[in-house]
Amino acid sequence: MHVYAPRVLDVLHDLAREHGALVIHDEIATGFHRTGPRWAGDRAAHTPDILCVGKALTGGYLTLAAVLCTSRIAVGVSHSESGVLMHGPTYMGNPLACAAALASLDLLEQNDWQAQVTRINTGLATGLAASRHLPSVAGVRTIGAVGVVQLDHPVDTLKATEAAIDNGVWLRPFRDLIYTMPPYVSTDDDIARICAAVEAAAVVA
Repeated sequence: MHVYAPRVLDVLHDLAREHGALVIHDEIATGFHRTGPRWAGDRAAHTPDILCVGKALTGGYLTLAAVLCTSRIAVGVSHSESGVLMHGPTYMGNPLACAAALASLDLLEQNDWQAQVTRINTGLATGLAASRHLPSVAGVRTIGAVGVVQLDHPVDTLKATEAAIDNGVWLRPFRDLIYTMPPYVSTDDDIARICAAVEAAAVVA
């Protein structure tokens, strides 16, 4: 839930290359335009060797994740007697989940994700601004359709959850963070309600 300058990622890429290490981007939560571009790592100059995706891949309807990699990595991993990348857990490549993923990605492209993410970011930035002045708040950050209020102490999960529910919102506080990643179809009123719930949770947590 920290927002780093793209240059930080470039430096880490350079260090990995210097030491012969693979570069893996975990885009499970940040992929599919959640922070703005298709991948958060698109802001950097380098391409990762491996890219992990999930969650938004199916719009949350069914469990599905994927690991994408360069041709060089695929050949290396597949270098076995079978000559292919072996995988076999029961639910891997589940046809129904794959169909849900294709439908979800189609909807994402058809519904002007850029305008949706921009609008949500504006709503989060505006709605969470007041939380900056609360005594226990160490910081407020937004990027794309992600908003987070960081406290100066671990969140009292029970109190924070109750406060959010009282405001008609379900939140999942984590460590010292109260954060939200609203669906792209959220209306302006939805975003305002979510921000009010985050603030209420921050007050009591």
